[in-house]
Amino acid sequence: MQGLGFGGEWATGAALVAEAARPENRGKLLGLVQASWAVGWALAAIAWTIVFSLAPEEQAWRYLFFLGILPAPLILYLRRNVKDADVWLETHRAEEERREEAVAAGATKSPLAQIFSGDLLKITIPATLLATGIQGGYYAMFTWVPTYLKTERGLTIIGTGSYLAVLIVSAFVGYVFSGYVHDWLGRRKAFALFAAASAVSLFLYVSVPPGGNTVLLFVAIPLGFFSAGAFSGFGSYLAELFPTRARGAGQGFAYNAGRALGALFPLAIGFLAAFFGLGGAIIFGCAAYGLALVSLLFLPETKGKSFEVVN
Repeated sequence: MQGLGFGGEWATGAALVAEAARPENRGKLLGLVQASWAVGWALAAIAWTIVFSLAPEEQAWRYLFFLGILPAPLILYLRRNVKDADVWLETHRAEEERREEAVAAGATKSPLAQIFSGDLLKITIPATLLATGIQGGYYAMFTWVPTYLKTERGLTIIGTGSYLAVLIVSAFVGYVFSGYVHDWLGRRKAFALFAAASAVSLFLYVSVPPGGNTVLLFVAIPLGFFSAGAFSGFGSYLAELFPTRARGAGQGFAYNAGRALGALFPLAIGFLAAFFGLGGAIIFGCAAYGLALVSLLFLPETKGKSFEVVN
């Protein structure tokens, strides 16, 4: 339920910010929004380090779940005080008028139905695969990195927290920097750059020989930077791919279906670890980034796109 709630709120918020942003700054602004993920990750890592150091392992994870409730009241504030963008409001009014006419004629489609028909279907499928690849590679890494550091690198809970801190700081910088790259190079080139660099960084990370934990610390810098930075373009790119009338539905479906399918990658790593070891199995995450690169071949460039009132 927590995952479903987060995915729904992210898609709605990202579409709202994208519609309010200027086209030339949309990537930067959405990159800053995405960087808040690293802030939350840092707070979670601190809580994890403290709780698991003080409480028995069989109880510590329960305490962490309770801590996760704390940000929930912010949603009530946002729902009450944040207004919809003008472009959506005007489009919604026009759509309501057209929908009434369509209902009278017996031909109407919901936004969710629209993204699976006509030309939008050609956007929905590769956009979903892009989200699957980026998120699958990310989940493959960071679902298993704490266990990998502890079981295969011999690091303690405190030591693991130190390595995660490097990843988190690198991720924050990657989120912010990637937003600028998206506005500079364009969406497709930026996604391709960060996906390819993430795959290379992942391979290097798990290829560090035993005893090279200091080297591992330095390799974690590009790993966190590129794997996190690959996310920053979703807010702007998915919003630009779908028209205003179906933007929320399209962005929400592509991103969250990608999350669901991407979750299969860490599951697969769990099975593969029995045959190749955890370090060898994590390399399977590179295949996810390969999927992202292929999906970009079927998506258009949208850099600088302006949102029309009705499109």
